[in-house]
Amino acid sequence: MICTNKLKKVLIFLLIAVFAVSISGCSGDNVTYDIYENSKGYKLISGNESTNNNLFAKDLCVTDGSNIGMEQVESQVAGSAVLANRNTKEIKYSQNVFDKMFPASTTKILTAMVCVKYANLDDTVTVSQNACNQTSDSSVCGLKPGDRITYRDLLYGLLLRSGNDAAIAIAEGMSGSVEEFAKMMNKEANLAGATHSHFVNANGLHNDDHYTTVYDMYLMFDKALDYKLLHDIVTTTSQDVAYTDANGNPVQQKWYNTNLYLTNQVRQPQGITVLGGKTGTTNPAGYCLVLLSRNSNNEELISIVFNADCRQNLYYLMNQILDTFGS
Repeated sequence: MICTNKLKKVLIFLLIAVFAVSISGCSGDNVTYDIYENSKGYKLISGNESTNNNLFAKDLCVTDGSNIGMEQVESQVAGSAVLANRNTKEIKYSQNVFDKMFPASTTKILTAMVCVKYANLDDTVTVSQNACNQTSDSSVCGLKPGDRITYRDLLYGLLLRSGNDAAIAIAEGMSGSVEEFAKMMNKEANLAGATHSHFVNANGLHNDDHYTTVYDMYLMFDKALDYKLLHDIVTTTSQDVAYTDANGNPVQQKWYNTNLYLTNQVRQPQGITVLGGKTGTTNPAGYCLVLLSRNSNNEELISIVFNADCRQNLYYLMNQILDTFGS
């Protein structure tokens, strides 16, 4: 008869052995791991590769970071770029996709995703003085302290007009401060697989500790497009909004998309229909553009150019990439 302590040791040894075999794949099964979100963040569950239909990257374009196609376009005008086909799951163009980049206002894609996921969009936010305290050259929606506006309307100001005031109003309304909201942003970025990014604000104004990569931005934009409202907003040319000021008086505004494709100020690429996207510009970030398009095969494309040296070259390179690799 085995004593109790010895029996415990045997059982512990067997459990460790079984666990070691399962994680090493030595059991004879091809073991993979799935990632899903719970209230505490990530959790890993094992599953057989041949039967698991919920693998984290099954619907994503995966890359090893190799540059593809740079010699066929004027790639030198920008720091990094990528073209991903959402239907075929292929990276068609790749330029320094893992390099650290400053995202400028393309940050607002992540801000919007956090808002749609966690806020009651019909709740009303009271705009603070801090949200309106923007520099004279800042991109704003024209909100005033005390304005009362829904999260839904703020999203249009955020993504169409690229309002820095709208970004701060969302962050403060949801989390009480920009700093607390940034924690939510970083969590959502990680859940999207964007593990080479870090965010400290909701609007993308420059901070050395606020950065991403074009591949991470692809992952976040791809995830954001799963939300119908965000897909609708980024493909909208203009939006009429109505809200009230601090005294309860009605205010009406019309916000236009900053994407020059949607305002017909830049030619469409050959065989490509540009659906929408998000622009961004600061001096350190250069000119940035995240784009959703559809080619003649009815395939959706995500294309991103970061750190272009001027606005003209931003759209010039984007057209070259889509002309050459989009079909």
